[in-house]
Amino acid sequence: MRKLEISDVDVMRVALQQEILRSDESRYDHRLHGLLLISQGLDCYQAAAWLGQDPTTVQRWVHRFEQHGFAGLEEGDRSGRPPRLTAVQLAQADRDLRQSPRQFGYPQNLWDGKLLAHHLERTFGVRLGARQCQRIFHHLQFRLRKPRPVIAQADPAAQQRYKKTPPPRPRPRP
Repeated sequence: MRKLEISDVDVMRVALQQEILRSDESRYDHRLHGLLLISQGLDCYQAAAWLGQDPTTVQRWVHRFEQHGFAGLEEGDRSGRPPRLTAVQLAQADRDLRQSPRQFGYPQNLWDGKLLAHHLERTFGVRLGARQCQRIFHHLQFRLRKPRPVIAQADPAAQQRYKKTPPPRPRPRP
């Protein structure tokens, strides 16, 4: 039988690993394959190299399998970091964002990440970065609105002064 090859092997390897990580079932199957390699005599370093995992991860799989059987390989809860804002605070922020920032004493007309971060710290004592506040906007289904520059409403003479390139000058005729 002739040797088969996959074209663009490096890209396909990454794509396959991402596909494995995409669903709970495929991650479970991936762990089973790791244990199968261990059961066939490979050590954790060799199995990890085959699977594209860290050897410590494979060791954890083996220990969980030894302690809990197949149930130890199933996907557990991954709660992640707890939110900094409670559900009540998030609902209050949603109500605040539906009002003008001027109603809270801010000089701006529109909310942005920095202003929301300042407002949350002042209101709830919770410190968040501007980028995290932008995620809150997205979570609350707000869309980005940029203010129009003042120059767009200026008179034509003022607009001409701000242009980067001067108007073409007529060339003298020979």
